[in-house]
Amino acid sequence: MHPLQTKIAVVTGAGSGIGRAVAAELLRTGWSVALAGRRSETLEETAALVPEGPSIAVRADVSRPDDVAALFAAAHDRFGRLDLLFNNAGTFGPGGVPVEDLPYEAWRHVVDTNLNGAFLCAQAAYRQMKEQDPQGGRIINNGSISAHTPRPRSIAYTATKHALTGLTKSLSLDGRPYRIACGQIDIGNAATEMTERMRTGTLQANGELAVEPVMDVADVARTVRHMAELPLEANVQFATVLATAMPYVGRG
Repeated sequence: MHPLQTKIAVVTGAGSGIGRAVAAELLRTGWSVALAGRRSETLEETAALVPEGPSIAVRADVSRPDDVAALFAAAHDRFGRLDLLFNNAGTFGPGGVPVEDLPYEAWRHVVDTNLNGAFLCAQAAYRQMKEQDPQGGRIINNGSISAHTPRPRSIAYTATKHALTGLTKSLSLDGRPYRIACGQIDIGNAATEMTERMRTGTLQANGELAVEPVMDVADVARTVRHMAELPLEANVQFATVLATAMPYVGRG
């Protein structure tokens, strides 16, 4: 029996990109995983990557409190406890829109998904981790390089990712009495559908378009698993994983 066979995770945004890669990595290494996302068919595709891994696919929109409650109830009914929440679901919103032209509805959609959704999932996980026996667990929030430095015309996404840093710190502090650890992984240019534009050219701070390097999303997944498998007495508070030569450090 794999030593981590009894470890239980909820991964949001598990139907594609980083969420899919992390869910598959956990399943391959003995975790049981509740896969959450807005489309059942993509969640089933994720589960099929590791058919021998114990998983459950739950259709959920993390911006809806009732969906979040149903997600964590389904995970609890299937697996009985919760050791990890990977708070990953998110959206960039309409890219390339100037501040003065961004519709309020678009702003609200990004905030509801990236920030309110992360809070609702963290709150549900926190409640379960506090009450279960043995007590405790871990929450890992998917921040972004945008939690540090914005891209041009990304105000909604950047604002929510900066806010996630505050969410992470507060959860980390408030979880101490209950053995709930919380950390954040800030990811730059992992090769997923969301970063496809990096390969053809994306807007830079100087107004030019430039191709940017990307990295294998599997490297992100392994980093999340490392954070997840630490004992609860240890925590990676913040980790930054990025394509080595992407324009971030210094002036690019």
